[in-house]
Amino acid sequence: MKKIEKKVADAYFKERTRNIIIYLLIGFVASFGVVLFAEPLSGITVNGFPFHYFMGAQGAIVIFILLLFVNAKVSDSIDKKYGIDEIKNVQLSEGKSVDH
Repeated sequence: MKKIEKKVADAYFKERTRNIIIYLLIGFVASFGVVLFAEPLSGITVNGFPFHYFMGAQGAIVIFILLLFVNAKVSDSIDKKYGIDEIKNVQLSEGKSVDH
């Protein structure tokens, strides 16, 4: 299996870690931030429900699901940027090819 230089690996993990922190912050704001400001947000309605109720019941869940898809797409692009190929990794783990 091909070795990755330390600087490249550090940059890769720094970028992935930064994205995970951003996703966690978005999730925190979607779930707890709306609750903290429930009183001022109660004037806004979504489908006939107050905004804070909608976010607690459905909105936060939808945001979390969207974050999963965004994370998958962004992670794939980061992997390609740093030369990490999923198909090649599967082949190597199954012993179908050897890269010396």
